[in-house]
Amino acid sequence: MIPNGVEEEDKFLSAGIAGLQQNAFYMHRALDSNNLKDALKYSAQMLSELRTSRLSPHKYYELYMRAFDELRKLEIFFKEETKRGCSIVEMYELVQHAGNILPRLYLLCTVGSVYIKSKEAPAKDILKDLVEMCRGIQHPLRGLFLRSYLSQVSKDKLPDIGSEYEGDADTVVDAVEFVLQNFTEMNKLWVRMQHQGPAREKEKREKERSELRDLVGKNLHVLSQIEGIDLEMYKETVLPRVLEQVVNCKDEIAQGYLMDCIIQVFPDEYHLQTLETLLGACPQLQPSVDIKMVLARLMERLSNYAALSTDVLPEFFQVEAFAKLNSAIGKVIEAQEDMPIDGVVTLYSSLLTFTLHVHPDRLDYVDQILGACVKKLSGKGKLKDSKATKQIVALLSAPLEKYKDIDTALKLSNYPHVMEYLDDATSKVMANVEALFELMKGLIRDLDENLDDEVIRDFSAYLDEEDFMEEQNSVARLIQMLHNDDPEEMLKIICAVKKHILTGAPKRLPFTVPPLIFNCLKLVRGLQNQDENAPEEEASSMPKKIFQILNQIIEALSSVPVPELSLRLYLECAEAANDSDLEPVAYEFFTQAYILYEEEISDSKAQVTAIQLIIGTLQRMHVFGVENRDTLTHKATGYSAKLLKKPDQCKAVYSCAHLFWVDDQDNIKDGERVLLCLKRALRIAIAAQQMSNATRGSSGSVLLFIEILNKYLYFFEKGVTQITVASIQSLIELITTEMQSENKTADPAAESLLACTLRYIQFQKDKGGAVGEKYESIRS
Repeated sequence: MIPNGVEEEDKFLSAGIAGLQQNAFYMHRALDSNNLKDALKYSAQMLSELRTSRLSPHKYYELYMRAFDELRKLEIFFKEETKRGCSIVEMYELVQHAGNILPRLYLLCTVGSVYIKSKEAPAKDILKDLVEMCRGIQHPLRGLFLRSYLSQVSKDKLPDIGSEYEGDADTVVDAVEFVLQNFTEMNKLWVRMQHQGPAREKEKREKERSELRDLVGKNLHVLSQIEGIDLEMYKETVLPRVLEQVVNCKDEIAQGYLMDCIIQVFPDEYHLQTLETLLGACPQLQPSVDIKMVLARLMERLSNYAALSTDVLPEFFQVEAFAKLNSAIGKVIEAQEDMPIDGVVTLYSSLLTFTLHVHPDRLDYVDQILGACVKKLSGKGKLKDSKATKQIVALLSAPLEKYKDIDTALKLSNYPHVMEYLDDATSKVMANVEALFELMKGLIRDLDENLDDEVIRDFSAYLDEEDFMEEQNSVARLIQMLHNDDPEEMLKIICAVKKHILTGAPKRLPFTVPPLIFNCLKLVRGLQNQDENAPEEEASSMPKKIFQILNQIIEALSSVPVPELSLRLYLECAEAANDSDLEPVAYEFFTQAYILYEEEISDSKAQVTAIQLIIGTLQRMHVFGVENRDTLTHKATGYSAKLLKKPDQCKAVYSCAHLFWVDDQDNIKDGERVLLCLKRALRIAIAAQQMSNATRGSSGSVLLFIEILNKYLYFFEKGVTQITVASIQSLIELITTEMQSENKTADPAAESLLACTLRYIQFQKDKGGAVGEKYESIRS
């Protein structure tokens, strides 16, 4: 039973970690001495800590991750043992003698991973054995994490087409069967969690289950990555089996999440060809499942697919996608009589967006959707609900944005009837912003292309560059001043402004885009400070939508182009996403910034500035996991070492050291890599000195050496154990030698900086205590 007190639970976690680390220590000692028997003994004792029932899922995950890291080392040891002549088959049998079933199965999965790699037995046989063995753990939490580990260690060893583990005929069937079986068992365990414990803790259990849902969903992601699954197999085997499990589990949380997973992870063309099957499952879901969001996301995926290319549109016509979706929406709305009005309008808005992408020439379809919406809204009067109003605005905006013509919208007989349901305040806000920018269109757009060339030349002569900049700065100030206390209304204003400024000429965008970007970021940060009791869906969906808008706005700058400005804006957005704890969004903005740096920024001075911005922003990021952060820091250090000028290279590389040691983040303290950056910077500085000596006959300035010395002192003071007194002393002696060299050119700036640095060292010595003792050995 999980304890009620957070402090008590923390004690259990600390005890578990302590036990795990103690046994891991003895396991490491056994690994170092190649003692297989003791390694298995202590690893089993270490894994026994995972048998606890006293931790919440969040705390259990912490314990599991520590065990996972140790198992990776154990797996490497098993590989080395096979190279030393130990039989993998005997090892596979040996680990099954572990006393308790949970450690036994973790060890079995670990050895099984090495067994598959050895190819001494078909991968399908080993995987089948492992997935069946894991049935021995029926405790929901422990079973979920065990099967998650099995999925993790096996995902790159499935007998897929083209894989090195591919077997005989039907090998893909075996891979699919393994993943489906693991998925089914994990979902059963996940659902069972809902029915354990007293009814009063229902909300707590639902929150805990929500924290664990990705463990189950990862199976569907693995399934979608199997190369051998073609449309026929997906249609005949994969989708029916997955939907069968979704429907039969009869759990609203699992059904809503898994339907969303299916829609997100499998290809769009597969959804299109299996539309009838997918839609047929919707009425079989629990009444409390938010089916409107399931259908809305499906239509969004299909709309984006249709927007990619006109070549795919015949596929939509062939399967009669509109008719099927329209029918499904009608049945859902009819079956759920108590569906909120905003849900109804959301469904029709999604269907309208889909129709405008697939059947832009079928105004009758568009009018049919609007008519169905009017029928459902009849008798409701003007809508007061903000969510419903927002969806009505989206519904009315879609035809205008598609056809760019009010006359076409007026041909839709039901269009004016939908407008009647907008509340007066919304109509007024939208009208005011639209009217303002309509009056300003001469300031944000170029002259009409149909005007006489002579008129354009006369106007261009009249409006010189200085006047143009003053004019555009005025527009920027106006955009910056736009504000509304209601986030929903502010978002509408931003969308209206975006529509107008993106129609402007490219040369105007560098002036008008940044203020709009910062207005968006101001809104995002305002949402972070809102009351924590706000509805979860509302709190999480709006920032994501704003970041999508931000991405679209910055992309528009590519037509200018102003890559340095775009890079700065991408980094600003990445930092805002970091503050909102949206890791995928922050990573995407960094990716776009890196692409700009690689493809667009070629000027050496601009590259130096860009690198410093990238390093500074990345150093402040706390949202990234280990893998994403490693990828980004690796790229940043690579860019730094490739700058044109050696001094610039040196400064960028020693700045990168800060990416591996961040004071307020315990997981970012890698002294080895800090030292590696500083040593690399020192080698570059020495190379710069040698180059200066060869080309100018003098050794040049030692300023770079002194700057590196200051970095050494900074990290020495921060407690980086790899920065030793000996390394600092060696650097001071190098600087002294260089400054006394006959070829040395006088450099007052370097001499002044060195004097200040040495005074600082003496100041720290004079402090006494621990600080003074630390610096005492440094001879300056």
